[in-house]
Parts: sequence; structure tokens; C-alpha cells
Amino acid sequence: MSIADRWLLPDGVKEILPVEARQIEALRRKLLSLFDSWGYDLVMPPMIEYLESLLTGTGNDLALNTFKVTDQLTGRMMGLRADTTPQVARIDAHSLNRQGPTRLCYANSVLHTVPANMLTGRSPMQIGAELYGHAGVASDIEVISLMLESLTLAQLGQPLTLDLGHVGVYRALAQEAGLGADDQAELFALLQKKSLTELDTLLSGLSLSDRQCQAFRLLSSLNGGADTIAKARQLLLPDYPQMAAVLDDLEQIATSVAERFPEVALYFDLGELRGYNYHTGVVFAVYIPSYGQPLAKGGRYDEIGKVFGRARPATGFSGDLKVLAELAVDHAGASAAILAPVEVSPVLQTKITELRRQGERVVQALPGVEQSWLGLDCDRQMILRDGDWCIVAID
Repeated sequence: MSIADRWLLPDGVKEILPVEARQIEALRRKLLSLFDSWGYDLVMPPMIEYLESLLTGTGNDLALNTFKVTDQLTGRMMGLRADTTPQVARIDAHSLNRQGPTRLCYANSVLHTVPANMLTGRSPMQIGAELYGHAGVASDIEVISLMLESLTLAQLGQPLTLDLGHVGVYRALAQEAGLGADDQAELFALLQKKSLTELDTLLSGLSLSDRQCQAFRLLSSLNGGADTIAKARQLLLPDYPQMAAVLDDLEQIATSVAERFPEVALYFDLGELRGYNYHTGVVFAVYIPSYGQPLAKGGRYDEIGKVFGRARPATGFSGDLKVLAELAVDHAGASAAILAPVEVSPVLQTKITELRRQGERVVQALPGVEQSWLGLDCDRQMILRDGDWCIVAID
């Protein structure tokens, strides 16, 4: 290995330097304070766990995206978390084991074997909030509202669009059609791509009625503004009355969000099956014009805690704090500091300690180092004037 290779980082992995780190940390603190003000308790799951608990109930996609290692103490397979939600579900079901609603939040680094998309890396900093123990639409509204409040706090300077969908629509169609797991997976993939030609080819090869084929085709076109729900009622409810509750939930969520966040545009996509492998109800994501991927996304996943002994209702959202910090206004502010001289004096040290406790950033000069180098990030300095240490601006 050459000397140059020793400092190279893997593709999709980067180090965070001081200016960016200050911005990320400042935004992290603000968002966690916001979560706390809503009653969400911070948890810090471990970076590595046994695969059985880390991946159970999450679907094959997460398994492929998880780095795996062998535990040298036990010989068992372990994984570096690629998503915090399964860990938080375990905490709710097993470690806390509370009765009634439980609100939890987190801000952790995760690792991906491949980037989730071409706009992000393999080591996102996932921040999110989750609500366990309530199955009603009110908890979905709360989580979506907290997500939008978080992005508003980040001050992205661009209009937000909330994308709403519900996996219950597709599940009802697939169940009524009696589709097997393989056919469901293939049909799911084509609907996600909105590949109508391939969709027609697949449907023609399945033992489905014309009514059922038409219903699946409708999913790819049931997207747009507020009239999407009315259109779905007109086209689907006559043959699938069980979908009335799903559409009622979406309409109630949309109405509540529109009242609270009138500046947020609403977009409905009933063919959006994001996270279909473990989501069980409403799914949602937020977009801005300048970024081609969701800034935050989430949904309902009532079955995720089942493997831990408590299949509690659950809903939540998450986003990449690194991406949010990059797109947001400056939350860190200037890193200007006070330059203190190298002099060793009890009075000077007491003054420096007082300033630091007041929240000031004080950099003390070191022997043999030119002051010009130390003062690059300093806009003030301490000088002795008439026997007292004073703070003056650096010219």
C-alpha cells in the first residue's frame, strides 16, 4: 500500500470537517430539542447487533444493505445497522415494555453496503421519531406534523411537498386476486417503476379477471392533487368497498395537514409502495424542488415488533441529517473565538474559565507558535490593560 492510499476513504464514505460538523451538530441539537418538546424520548441503540434481532421482520432489502461480520466471541453473525427503526422497535417491545403510547426518537449513524441513491453516501446520519402503541389515524397525523415541523425548523428555503400513499390499497387488490408472493413482488416492482407496458404483459399472464387487471392498472394513474381521493372512490369502491376506510384515513390526514401547514403542497400517489415489505398502512415522504430524493420519509409499520413478542401499532419517520444540514440555512453561526495570550497567570486562567462557562470560545496561544496562525478563527483577543484583562477586537 502506498502512502497516498493510506488516507483514501472507501467510495461513498467521507469525513466531516469542522465547518460542516458544526452545522450538523447545531441542527441535530435543535431537532432533538424539538422532538423532546413533543414528548419524544431519546434512545441510543448500539451500532452492532446479532442479525436475528437486527433484520427480523424488515424484508430482504435491508438484509442486502447491511454489513455483516462474525462475532469472535461467539461465532455468531452480527450486523452493522443500516436502519434504526428495527432497533427502536425492539427497545419498545422488549427493553421498555411500556403500556400505552410510547414516543421515541434517535440521531445515529448508519452504514449501507451501497448508497440508497446517487445523491447520498453509504454512511448517513439517520434522525427520526417513532410513536408506538396507538393504531388510530391521530398518531399518523402527529408523526407527519412533527416531520413537517422539523423540516420547517431546518429552514430549507424551498417549498415542501408531502407525498401521501397507502399500501393498504395494493394489499387489498393483491389479496382479493389471490396473488402468490413471487407475483406480488414482481407486480410491486413494475408499479414502482410505473412501467405500463411491462405491467400489461405481466397481468395478461396471470389468472385474473378483467376487473382485477383494470384495478391494478388504475394504481399507476391514481396520483395527483386533492381530486385523487375522489377519483379513487369513484373507480375502486364499487368493486372494493373495503378500501373506504383507507381512503377515509388519507383524506383525514390530508385535511389535518392542510389546516396546520397551508404552505405545504399535497400530492397523492396510491401506487406508491415505498417500504412495502414492512409498512402496513399510510406511507409518506417530503420533497423540495432542488433535491431529487425524499428529505424525510416514513409510514405505519404495525407488525415490526411482533418478532420481539409485542406487535404494537407503530408509525414514524426518518431522514438523513447530513443532507438536511447541507441544504439548510446556517444553524451553527460564526465560529469566531477569543484569542488569549500564552502567559501563565492565575488571574488570566480564571478569566478564561469564566468566559468559557459563559459559552464563549477561547483559544489560548501556545509557546513558540506565531499568533497569526492561532488567530485565524479569532475576531477578538484578550489584552492586559491597567491591570485588568480586557477583550478587544482584532484589527
